Amino acid sequence: MVKQEQFLEVIDRDEAERRFRAAVRGEPLGAESVPVEQALGRVLADDVVSSCDVPGFDRSDYDGFAVRAADTFGASEERPRTLRPRTETILTATVPHCVVGPGDAAAVVTGAMVPRGADAVVMIEDTDAEAGQLRVRRSVTPGFGVTFAGTDISAMETVLWRGGLLTSRETGVLAAIGREHVTVYRRPTVAIVSTGDEIVAPGSTLEPGKVFDSNARIIADAVRELGAVPVPLGVVADDMSRLRDVLATALERCDVVILSGGTSKGVGDVSYRAVRELTDPGIVAHGVALKPGKPICLASHHGKPVVVLPGFPTSAIFTFHEFVAPVLCSLGGRDRPAADTVSACLAVRVNSAVGRTEYVLVGLVPRIGSDGRSSLAAYPMGKGSGSITTFSRADGFVTIERQEEIVEENAQVRVKLLAPQLRVADLVVIGSHCVGLDYLIGQLQELRQHTKFLSVGSTAGLDAARRGECDLAGIHLLDAATGEYNEPFVTAELALIHGYTRMQGIVYRSGDERFEGATIEQVMERVSRDAECVMVNRNRGSGTRILLDRLLAGAQPPGYAVQARNHNAVAAAVAQSRADWGLAIESAARAAGLKFLSVTEEHYDFVVPAARWDRPAVALFRALLAEPRVHEHLAHLGCRVGDAGSEPL
Repeated sequence: MVKQEQFLEVIDRDEAERRFRAAVRGEPLGAESVPVEQALGRVLADDVVSSCDVPGFDRSDYDGFAVRAADTFGASEERPRTLRPRTETILTATVPHCVVGPGDAAAVVTGAMVPRGADAVVMIEDTDAEAGQLRVRRSVTPGFGVTFAGTDISAMETVLWRGGLLTSRETGVLAAIGREHVTVYRRPTVAIVSTGDEIVAPGSTLEPGKVFDSNARIIADAVRELGAVPVPLGVVADDMSRLRDVLATALERCDVVILSGGTSKGVGDVSYRAVRELTDPGIVAHGVALKPGKPICLASHHGKPVVVLPGFPTSAIFTFHEFVAPVLCSLGGRDRPAADTVSACLAVRVNSAVGRTEYVLVGLVPRIGSDGRSSLAAYPMGKGSGSITTFSRADGFVTIERQEEIVEENAQVRVKLLAPQLRVADLVVIGSHCVGLDYLIGQLQELRQHTKFLSVGSTAGLDAARRGECDLAGIHLLDAATGEYNEPFVTAELALIHGYTRMQGIVYRSGDERFEGATIEQVMERVSRDAECVMVNRNRGSGTRILLDRLLAGAQPPGYAVQARNHNAVAAAVAQSRADWGLAIESAARAAGLKFLSVTEEHYDFVVPAARWDRPAVALFRALLAEPRVHEHLAHLGCRVGDAGSEPL
């Protein structure tokens, strides 16, 4: 047995950042001149000084007549002033030949040059032409209707300052002063290398034990979001010689090097070993007291940042933003975007470990209190650092400091948003997952309804509805006393939308004699005493888990502790032979090519806080659930609609 090494030194997050920033270059990489049409999103390296006035001439704001304002004083509808129109009509892009003297008026169009002698423009609708004369029915003041030369920008004026990010507004200014090129900071180039024998590029054939490389895509696009240039160098297997060559290429070609995976000190992890060979100073931190992200390795090679991110996606992206993003911003001469924060109430208790900083990804939902006031509730997403969907579906994260061990339910927390601002959903759904619900949410999205769904199980969904934290809670809870689904759990403050029925049953692989031709009673007896027959369970609080526990009657067969988060995950575990059986809905078994032994037809309904029954998105959901085309599609998914869209109980 090969002995695994331990981390060099697990250190505090702030100390790791201090060491890293001290070891790497922190100033911008330099400047370059680029055409203005390519400058969007770049950062100015020099101040921009205008070489001309904008506008460059006195310009008419209206179609009308250029006049001396004094000649219009006292003009009104009842007593118009009479002026002499000049024969020249001044058009755009022409230089006037006439001079406006006392009592004169020169016809001018919008945007044209105002002739010498005029100091105002009378709008054409305030004039009448009669017998070769111009009657002005409204007086104007000097400067009315005229934008004088240099009013917007004057020559030698600084219009943009170094360090500014060029958006469409700034590039418009550059165009207005006639700039063809602009000096900007060079964008850092970032080499991205994914490592590991188990990693394959998207589009390849996924063999057992392999995973698609999602980290390279996430990191590359995160690099782009910060104005830097990703340089993907592909996937490198756990081959020390090959990795050395790729690392040397990356250091030669790029300003920053990021490796993903192989940072732990397991037998097959080689990334940190390759980085360990770097010098001046080499590795400055390997192991940081973070969750997620403990295995991160921070290094520098002659001032050039080299980082080995953890292989798990959530860990990788968290540590990227904590340690790499600030460095990229510095090298590119840009400010790091400030993250917005909001206050929220933690929906469930969270346990942490003293001595490390923990980041808890959360979904935010509006909570309506008994007093009618609205606040935010934060639901921990908690699928682990290996989850790619956790980060994409979260609204933000809560930081649990290293001295904290427990954050109690209902505690007020500060949530740092992952997006520039929080978008509140039109419809919040919390509860049990179902393929039918996936379809219904998709239909709402097509109707431009922004939805948020948190899969927490039937019981937690019902609790969320009682607390006013959601608009709908999908539930399938069986009441042991009455034998009824869902309705016994509806209290006075809740309403019920009847959804559909679906068949729950035992899923297993074809040809398994332990299940073929057996009754439910026989199956339960066999799995309870067969130590080789492995099950896959469901999460606590789900309706399926409650039903399964009733069937097992206290037995806990092998695999009982393994909890899948939805029906499809149960079916996948059985199809891949990680388990031999589980409880799931028929459509999940059919999709996975598994055999199905019916247990019971259950009711999947939707609980609504009574105060939210008439919300537009809830009303739209009820109307959708009543449509025959929706019934037909749900039936294809194994969901049979009965009395849908009923009135509140």
